[in-house]
Amino acid sequence: MKRLFYSSVIPLALCLALHSIMSTAQASPQKIVVEKPSLNETQIAFMPDIHFHDIYADFKDDSFKGLPNSISGKNATIRSLSAELHSTRLFNENYFAMFAALDDAVSRGVKLIALPGDFSDDGQPVHMRGLAKILDDYAKEHDIEFFSAPGNHDPVRPFKIPSGKSNFLGAGGHEQRIFSRGKNECKDYDGAKAVIKAAVIKNDTALDTICTEEVSGLGYQGIMQQLKSHGFYPKPNYQYWETPYSTYNSYNYDFETALTESTNEQRQYEICHQGTGGKYKQLNANGSTSNTASKNTATKSMVYTNCFNIIDSSYLVEPVKGLWLLAIDANVYIPNLDSTDLTAPKTFKGSSSAGYNKMFTHKTQVIEWISNVVKRAEKEGKQLVAFSHFPMTEYYDGQEDKVKRLFAKNKFQLPRLPQKSVSQALAATGLQVHIGGHMHINDTGVTRNDDGSFLFNIQAPSIAAYIPAYKLMTLKANQQIEIETVVVDDIPRYAELFEHYKQEYKTLQKTDPERLWNIDILASKSYREFTQWHIRELTRQRFLPKDWPADLRDLLFSFNGLDILVLSQLNTDVTIKQWQEGLVTIDDLHNTVQWKAALTKAQDLALSAGLQTEQFSQWNGFDLAVDFYRLRNADQLALRDISQQRLAQYAVLTKALVNTNKTKLNSTITDETLTSVFKRRFGNLFSLFDGFKNGEPSDHFMLNLSNGTISELNSMSKLKLKAK
Repeated sequence: MKRLFYSSVIPLALCLALHSIMSTAQASPQKIVVEKPSLNETQIAFMPDIHFHDIYADFKDDSFKGLPNSISGKNATIRSLSAELHSTRLFNENYFAMFAALDDAVSRGVKLIALPGDFSDDGQPVHMRGLAKILDDYAKEHDIEFFSAPGNHDPVRPFKIPSGKSNFLGAGGHEQRIFSRGKNECKDYDGAKAVIKAAVIKNDTALDTICTEEVSGLGYQGIMQQLKSHGFYPKPNYQYWETPYSTYNSYNYDFETALTESTNEQRQYEICHQGTGGKYKQLNANGSTSNTASKNTATKSMVYTNCFNIIDSSYLVEPVKGLWLLAIDANVYIPNLDSTDLTAPKTFKGSSSAGYNKMFTHKTQVIEWISNVVKRAEKEGKQLVAFSHFPMTEYYDGQEDKVKRLFAKNKFQLPRLPQKSVSQALAATGLQVHIGGHMHINDTGVTRNDDGSFLFNIQAPSIAAYIPAYKLMTLKANQQIEIETVVVDDIPRYAELFEHYKQEYKTLQKTDPERLWNIDILASKSYREFTQWHIRELTRQRFLPKDWPADLRDLLFSFNGLDILVLSQLNTDVTIKQWQEGLVTIDDLHNTVQWKAALTKAQDLALSAGLQTEQFSQWNGFDLAVDFYRLRNADQLALRDISQQRLAQYAVLTKALVNTNKTKLNSTITDETLTSVFKRRFGNLFSLFDGFKNGEPSDHFMLNLSNGTISELNSMSKLKLKAK
């Protein structure tokens, strides 16, 4: 089922961008066909959202020794399991998964590996050193080239800022607070000395707070310097390398010039609160070059304020002859009003929900550069593949409207969705293939324009979440690209830290039993199973409490699958208010004439699908919610973890509720019947579930760039390797 995105209303910034793109295309000379060098079977691995945390890191100032681990013989500098189970990413076990994924790529002969952002967890020096060493070692030992693009967890802000975490795991199973100078937790920390030493600040928690610069948040300069050999700067062995600010091109390229123009000072741009700075803010109505930009070119102008020069780490690289990898820095850190201190976190907004919606308004020069690169790649016969941290198209299998009907406005990752007009404009640049991350989900999105342009957005999953996997791209003849999703399955060392979690659990039992997690997670037989427990606990402790409407959440926890099937056929006068106040219970409903009549209808529905009603009672509403998030996160991959019988039961419920999900509930629903609220809520839920299940291929598939088609291939790759 193809997804066609058309919009009748396109924001002014996008109109200007589209006009620039189309004007350039019209002014271009007649197309010159250049024969591309053979790239047949060239492979590129994409591993976004590693969220590397060095679990055996050495704090240079000896401020934190960590916990002695009996298996490794080293000291573990880890986060608590409680922290992991409240986060959309793992902090500790993904360390082992990263080695396994890299080893798998090595075993396949992969020589090019792209890291589309969030390769680190908040860009802290203690972890960046460890990541750089691992990448350096693999590059040297296996002749691999790594190419990095930053995510919102790498430079958390453009410049170095105070940072830290409150949930490292410390002595006795207690959480250990570790922060850097400038955080409130370390306000008494004297960091004015030439040599900064760690300080221990007394507080009323079980453990003293540790203050150290080892956990500060590095900005662009520090991040790029740590990974200087992995894409951010030119290297002699590259065929070609440039930035949006380079003055040369591929015809007059030489390494020395590229090196000179690759400095951070040469790669800065001006960004203002209102939009892109520099020449882009000089578009006022009368044509003057004042500090304004036209909002309506006839009558209005906008004053641009709070402007700063910051680094843009985007680059284009040709690692092998004929292949152009476009690494886009899609972080957009918009300056807040009345902010002047570059090192203050509140000076800039975070980039987490900005993405390409703000690229068009605040990094216009990069969008224009993308369009220019596309045209040059076609002219020069280069195979162009782009990657960045943020998605270029929607990632809900065309179910955006249903998501909005079911969840609150700013929940369920809705603020991160690219606008349809933005996806259209990106496709209009001529870019055809982009691999993104950020969402920790497995998905394939397609945007198609009336003029025939199209854009495939491949959302690569994270090895730090369910389902742990990476994307493997293989370039084929005749403009075809094979995409395979490689699942990181059994990792022998995944349980190496469990001894520390057992101590944490015992401590929580005594000190904070409300924060207890399910101890059964420590019985996981594989890393894959561990991530299944992660998504389950995450659903229970974070997703359901924060994202789901209270009435839907209440209904989920009240019913099993058989109750849900019967309720799909039930008509009752019981109001939702009576239900919520406990005036009517599920046992009361079971004894009504209406319930017995609905049960008969439910039995007929089940039998017509070859199912027994008793089978529906084997799962409950919480199990449904977990399966919902499995499918949301892993798409086709999740079908391996949801039984065929359960999927058949969900299909029956989807069909039974198909005509009950068209409208939103009233803002005040207490006077509505339980029947009406249930049918609309669960009608939306099962319709959305079905939509997630029937999107574009996302496991193993082939892209045909000559005609914009996508076809599914067979295979479910698994990975069973020993981690280092």
